[in-house]
Amino acid sequence: MKSKIAEESHVPAVERPYRQIAAAVVGNLIEWYDWYIYSLLAVYFAEQYFPSDSEGSLVPLLAALGVFAVGFFMRPLGSLFLGRLGDRYGRKKALQTTVSLMGVGSLLIGLSPTYAQIGLLAPVILIAARLLQGLSTGGEYGSASAFLVESAPPNRRGFFSSFFYLGATAGNVAAVGSVALLSGILDQAAMESWGWRVPFLIGAAASLCAIWIRRSSVETLTTGEAPSGSPAKSGMFDFVRQHPLQTLQVVGMQLGPSVAFYTWVVFLPTYAQITVGFDRAESIRIGLISLIFFWAVVPICGWASDKVGRKPFLYASSLAFTVGTVPLLGMLSNSFWSLLVVQCAGMAALACFASIASAVQAELFPSRIRVLGIGFPYALTVAIFGGTGPYIATWLIDSGRTSLFSWYIAALSAITFLTFVSMPETARKPLED
Repeated sequence: MKSKIAEESHVPAVERPYRQIAAAVVGNLIEWYDWYIYSLLAVYFAEQYFPSDSEGSLVPLLAALGVFAVGFFMRPLGSLFLGRLGDRYGRKKALQTTVSLMGVGSLLIGLSPTYAQIGLLAPVILIAARLLQGLSTGGEYGSASAFLVESAPPNRRGFFSSFFYLGATAGNVAAVGSVALLSGILDQAAMESWGWRVPFLIGAAASLCAIWIRRSSVETLTTGEAPSGSPAKSGMFDFVRQHPLQTLQVVGMQLGPSVAFYTWVVFLPTYAQITVGFDRAESIRIGLISLIFFWAVVPICGWASDKVGRKPFLYASSLAFTVGTVPLLGMLSNSFWSLLVVQCAGMAALACFASIASAVQAELFPSRIRVLGIGFPYALTVAIFGGTGPYIATWLIDSGRTSLFSWYIAALSAITFLTFVSMPETARKPLED
């Protein structure tokens, strides 16, 4: 008789789901922690890589943030190359590669010499590290989304899908918390000298933990015989040639949420500060409260979508931003409750979409092109629309046309709503092999 341990070693992924969830969420948390600490710490290390000149003290910071932007341009490329890896050789291999690249990038930044030590080679190393991290982030979404949904029992794909954004948001909070803690312990001089390196080195070490956890997960690619080493036969752009409608649907369904996500999760505190003079410290506290609210709502929406279907939640999210963005942003005032209501209302609408986005997108494509089909149109849409949202908002405010930004979000959300109308209900549809 086989031992219980021997039997468990061959248990299918669906029968031990929480190992799969841990592999996706822990790696995703570390991915987004490493991605965001750069922007939080740039103010401390900018002058060590881009010395200031007589033109102005903001030149080093602008240069460092420019390097941050370079990483966004690499995300579509990462989604292509690492998506190809995930579809041919397995989701595990792609997920281990993404977190490895992110860890190497953080290690390079944490240990890199400064401009005073090696001259122009210092910013070159910094740029190379961010390019690696951009590739990593680009490959993570499609691979982790496919992995989570394929790991789920057929009646729980929405619930499993919700863990993607739980991990990503936890990474954002961990980044803010680590920088806040370190800057509270060390003085300004110590932070600028060496303290800024610590979070990067922590991220690099944590990546090793994520690699180990992901290594112990179970492969979910059922076609292509990935575990035996015989790759699936598919071209890099088969997802466009064979599923053009589904590819466009991924783009359409990301238009509104991409801008709304970066506005409500990242930019809204700043938006409130520059439009109604809201207190900076208080806006950050409200931001943290809204993230906790988001964490609570996301898994509930994912669970409920498995019961009643995906489309009610997709309609609710897109309609909320189509008809609600203008009045919501218009009601902002210099009041704690005003910003809290606006932020939580937006986060509730985002949760309806974010909780099931991975499941809906995974349900559109067959297994052999699922990672590419999800990852590339997502990365391209987020890079073009999501990443530019705060810039467009700031430009419109500066030009005296603040209300146009609300209408911009509403218009994109209307396109997203029409995209959802064109899509079938997929909650009870079997995943295509």
